[in-house]
Amino acid sequence: MDGNESTRVAFFQGKHIRKIFHDGEWWFSVVDIVEVLTGSSIPKRYWSDLKRKLGKEGYAELYEKIVQLKFVASDGKFYATDCANTETMFRIIQSIPSPKVEPLKRWLAKVAKERIDEIENPELSMERMQDLYEKKGYSKEWIDKRMRGIAVRQDLTGEWKNRGARTSYEYAILTNEIMAGTFDLNVEEYMNVKGLKRENLRDHMNDIELILTMLGEATTTKLHRDRDSFGFGPLKKDAQDGGAVAGRTRKDIEEQSGKPVVSAANFKGLTEKKRKGLK
Repeated sequence: MDGNESTRVAFFQGKHIRKIFHDGEWWFSVVDIVEVLTGSSIPKRYWSDLKRKLGKEGYAELYEKIVQLKFVASDGKFYATDCANTETMFRIIQSIPSPKVEPLKRWLAKVAKERIDEIENPELSMERMQDLYEKKGYSKEWIDKRMRGIAVRQDLTGEWKNRGARTSYEYAILTNEIMAGTFDLNVEEYMNVKGLKRENLRDHMNDIELILTMLGEATTTKLHRDRDSFGFGPLKKDAQDGGAVAGRTRKDIEEQSGKPVVSAANFKGLTEKKRKGLK
């Protein structure tokens, strides 16, 4: 994704809905919406059939309003999926028989308004994110680190945008270089260690993992600026060097503690153990 696009996972009644801020508004994954409304195990097929049905009913203009945008997958790569803005999504969900249609319409309208509010006051975005993590059961100390990590990441991607990284593929490669240098694992391998699929990897890191991720990305940002790097090649070299700095720190921690930094534990597993312990 380029610097003008921000991807997130939102939640409607406990279900994941991917969204991306593109051309000044939120766009939502149509397949995710279809899955939420229908409960289908094959939402892609349901959406394909629905598109044909709407076309036959005279709503061919929907095809022109659907945009393919890229979301990151569990392998760290970006894949295109059909997305619709709020207005088009309203039309789509009206065609799906489900008792969740009206609650979902209200949810979509609320999300759209929240984005307008966040543009006018960026602090609201961080406040809402912090509130979401608190509701999920994360500790205040962890949330503080996660918020700081988000700021560090935004600083880095801003440099990438200004210094010539243009495509989502290039962003993914640069991220993998930092992660591999820091943890000897690329994003896909790291996800596999933690047993994750579509979840956000950083939401399942422990304190040390988060801190080292920040160190690798903050160092890379500093190298971009100190070296005045421009273009994908120099940016990649900086990412490798920034990751290596964090990697040496990780190895020192492991040598002193006698234990690996990277843990297979993830937040889902920790909360499940906690629940079982309370029974």
